[in-house]
Order: sequence, then C-alpha cells, then structure tokens
Amino acid sequence: MLYSASETVFREVKELILSGELAGGELISEGDIAARTNVSRTPVREAFLRLESEGWMRLYPKKGALIVPVADGEAEHVVSARQLVETQSVRVVSVRPHAREALVAALRANLIEQREIADRGDVAAFSAIDADFHKMIVAAGGNPLLDSFYASLRDRQRRMTARSISRDPGQLSRILADHTALTDLVETGDADGYNTAVLTHMRQVHGLGFEGTL
Repeated sequence: MLYSASETVFREVKELILSGELAGGELISEGDIAARTNVSRTPVREAFLRLESEGWMRLYPKKGALIVPVADGEAEHVVSARQLVETQSVRVVSVRPHAREALVAALRANLIEQREIADRGDVAAFSAIDADFHKMIVAAGGNPLLDSFYASLRDRQRRMTARSISRDPGQLSRILADHTALTDLVETGDADGYNTAVLTHMRQVHGLGFEGTL
C-alpha cells in the first residue's frame, strides 16, 4: 500500500516512539526527521501535529517536539485494564474446548516466533509480537467491544515493553518463560491461575511492586 508523505512520516516516527528508539523526554526537530525520512518539512509538520493530537509528542514552536514520557501511573492503569480483559477472555475460552484448543495452537506458534526474534535481540519486533500474543488471548473471548478496548492499549503496551527490555535485556528470556507458562494455563482452562500469573508477569516486566495490589 502506498501512503502519502505525511502518513509515511507519521508511521515511521510513531514506530520509533513505540520501539523506544525515540525515548520519552527526547527533543527532536522537524529538520532531523525530514533528513531521516528524506522528505520536506511540510509532511513532517503534518505528522507531528497528528502525533501531538494522539498524545505522543508535545510541540514547542521554534524549539522542536518533545517525546512525551510514559505518564506517572500509566503503567499501573494499563496493567490493571489488561489483567481484567485477558482474564475474562480466558474464563470464556475455558468452557469452550474447541476455541481453547485453537487458541493454544496459535499461542504456541507465536511462541516459536518470539524465540526467533529474541535470539536476534530485535526489541521493536519483540514488543510487537509480545502485544500480538496477548491480543490473541483477548480476541479468543469473542467480545468485539473488549477487542476494541484492548486494541486501544496495544501501543501503550508496546512502548512499555520495549522500554523495559531496553533497560534489561534479560527480560526477553523471562517474558518467554512467562508466556509459556500462561499458555499452559490457557490449555488447562485455569482462569484463576491465569489471573494471578498474568498480573505477576506484567508487574515484573514493567518494574511495578506488588504491595497493595492483591
């Protein structure tokens, strides 16, 4: 698919933000991105305005664009929302054997890809396939409203995961181990076990404590 110059810049810069290559708090300029993407400043300006409207950057005239950091408390809110939605989907799937079997097969295929990407150390690609893993679990619940809500969390989830892995590459192996355990819980239909395990998984990945959360 062919995109306009502004759409291309928007997608590329947003990907840089989600992958952590453009870190929260970093100040960039239209000129920097124009040179990087080989376009004029006009489509860059249009892309920046769109990114600002979505909350990814804050524009300062004659100074540049500030990449908005992950807000205080955002990780807590994202984790809480994800736990509720994912666990509900696992509860639904736990009483639908055929749906559960199909989901487990898809998750195990995803795990194979995760291992290959982890071996390459590709943080951006891993954060994307990590998000896909959890999205499949939600989608298996068959509730389009929850699907739509969860999709709204995907970009935040990706950015948080990429940031965590960049800070501690050892997270890659831990996430893989956790995902394998979560898949086993889905396979056995243990929704309560999944609820506890996915909370532990997410809080450890994102460096959140446990006091007062259970």
